Amino acid sequence: MPANGRWTMGQRDHGVMSNAPLAERMRPKRLEGIVGQSHILGPNGALTPMLSMGRLPSLLFWGPPGVGKTTLARALAHEVDMPFSSLSAVSAGVKDIRQVIQLADGDAMFHPKGRVLFIDEIHRFSKSQQDALLAAVEKGVITLIGATTENPSFEVNDALLSRCQLFVLKPLEGDDIKQLGELALREDQVMQASGIEKVDWEAMQAYTGGDARRFLNLLENLVTTASSMQLKGIDQAFVDHHAPNVSRHYDRAGDQHFDMASALIKSIRGSDPQASLYWTSRMLLGGEKPEFIARRLVIAATEDIGLANTQALIQANACWQAVERLGMPEARIPLSQCVIYLACSAKSHASYRAIDKAMESAQRHGDLPVPLHLRNASNRVMKDLGHGKGYLYPHDDPSHFVQQSYWPENLPHETYYQPADNPSEAKIAEWLSDRWPSIE
Repeated sequence: MPANGRWTMGQRDHGVMSNAPLAERMRPKRLEGIVGQSHILGPNGALTPMLSMGRLPSLLFWGPPGVGKTTLARALAHEVDMPFSSLSAVSAGVKDIRQVIQLADGDAMFHPKGRVLFIDEIHRFSKSQQDALLAAVEKGVITLIGATTENPSFEVNDALLSRCQLFVLKPLEGDDIKQLGELALREDQVMQASGIEKVDWEAMQAYTGGDARRFLNLLENLVTTASSMQLKGIDQAFVDHHAPNVSRHYDRAGDQHFDMASALIKSIRGSDPQASLYWTSRMLLGGEKPEFIARRLVIAATEDIGLANTQALIQANACWQAVERLGMPEARIPLSQCVIYLACSAKSHASYRAIDKAMESAQRHGDLPVPLHLRNASNRVMKDLGHGKGYLYPHDDPSHFVQQSYWPENLPHETYYQPADNPSEAKIAEWLSDRWPSIE
């Protein structure tokens, strides 16, 4: 075993053969061989103090594919000298969980720290399957390490979540990618034999999104191609030519779907058209439905722009309609137009805040009756009951306005809508102050 903990061609682990993918051949067994995740494993890492004492708590790893959740779990078990079992939530059930627990109970004499049970995609376990883990985790029979690509606060039940420490695993950054790539060229015998001496790591980063597995698979493919062409290096042009169609990380049902939508909306709200276009492009390239983006733009037009620019909602609705009629790839053009328009528009969330305040007030005061003068008086019986009596018809006045109460009895007049500071709403504010002086 090399000092850095990596298994190369001559030092294979778990039956890894030379024809295995590079990502598997480069899988480290020990913590010192892991690239990245310094916030967990570095000198000031969150787990470092416990590991120095030979202890390992139950953990949840949350992060995108390819950041090393499985590898890290195995390395942690190795670090604290605990036996390791692995299950996939896709195929395992309660029976499999109980078998691991029984195994841990049976060898407790030889392994007093217990057994590490790694569960990949733990978010796919049902509540009953997750509950089956609780007693064993509580007693320390097993140390659970769960891996998930989904937000565990939504997908893992509270009882299990409270018994685990949550860590967010980050995608590999530029320096990490370079370190991992150079390590592969230096230590893997297949890579050594290729004759490739130099690689534009930054160019590759753009196609892998911080996914180590994806990066190593791409590296292997590019090196194989370049070697067959008797090249000594891989530059930007070579990467762009031979890896243009690499699929991007984007799960339309997962967290990234909502995270990118959030980034788009916040970029529009922040009046940055360039960033807004970037996130729109990321979503489209990831396979997002253009109709979903258009719907989000309609929401932005009302929530973040509102009465500051009443054309915004019209533009957003027109964009939605155009997108539905055109489909991709042409739908990208009205999306671009609308995104730029909304980002460059004056902003106001006054109407958004107003309805929330009004709904809170309505909830707080309960079902107050409609005053008689505001009730419908469509027939004689209703009129005899006083419906509509005393109502002043505004259009009878030359100004089309009369002072009268439109509120339930015994409810003090409240102010929900406060015009924002922009030219459009300044006119509204002036109009309101002339008629309702209580509105500042």
